[in-house]
Amino acid sequence: MAFAAATSSDDMFVPLYDVTFCVIDVETTGGGPQTSALTEVAAAKFRGGECLGTFATLVDPDGAIPPFISALTGITDDMVRGAPSVPGVLPAFVEFVHGAVLVGHNVSFDLSFLNAALEENDRLPLDNLAVDTLALARRLVDPEVPNCRLATLASGLELEHRPAHRALDDVMATADLLHRLIEDATGFGVFQLGQLVELPRFVPTVERTTSRRLRALL
Repeated sequence: MAFAAATSSDDMFVPLYDVTFCVIDVETTGGGPQTSALTEVAAAKFRGGECLGTFATLVDPDGAIPPFISALTGITDDMVRGAPSVPGVLPAFVEFVHGAVLVGHNVSFDLSFLNAALEENDRLPLDNLAVDTLALARRLVDPEVPNCRLATLASGLELEHRPAHRALDDVMATADLLHRLIEDATGFGVFQLGQLVELPRFVPTVERTTSRRLRALL
C-alpha cells in the first residue's frame, strides 16, 4: 500500500533517515498548565537512529509538589529546591530543540506546558513540526495490544528503555518507540517526513499482526 504526502513543503519530502527528531517529555505538578507547573524537562535529538545529544533538568515549580505527584514521579520538593526556574530553563531548551521535528507520546500535553511557560515569559511558542507516537501507535501496532500507554508499548514491544515517570527515561523509551514505529511504517510505503506526519489520518487501524513477539507476551 503506497502512501503519498499531503503537502508540497520541501521539508516534507526529506527522507526519514535525514530528519532530526527531538523527543521531548515533561513532568509536572498536575494535569494542566493553567493550574500546574513544570518540575522536569528533558529532550534527546536523533538522526538516522543515532542519538545526537540530550537535555535534562529539574525545574523549580515555585510551589509545593502534591504528594501523589511525588509518589508517581519520585520528584520531591527537596529535589527541586535550588533547581533552575522556568525562565532559567527556557533559553537553553529552545536552543536545543531549534530546527528539529518534535516527538512525544501524547505530545500535545508536553507542548501545552512548554508553550504556556514560553507565553508567560514573553517568548514565542514552539513552531516546530510535531509527531505524536501515541497517534502513530494507534495505527501501526497490533490491535491486540491492551492499550497504547507508553509503558504497555515498551514492555510489549520489548523496547530497550522503559518509562519511569521521569522525563529523560520517558524520552528514551519514546525514542525507542518512534524508531520501531518508523520501521513498521515502511510497510505502508512511508519513507518521507510528510508521509509520517500524515499517516495517522490516512492509514486505518491495522488489522494485521505487526509483532508476533507482542502477541506471545499478552
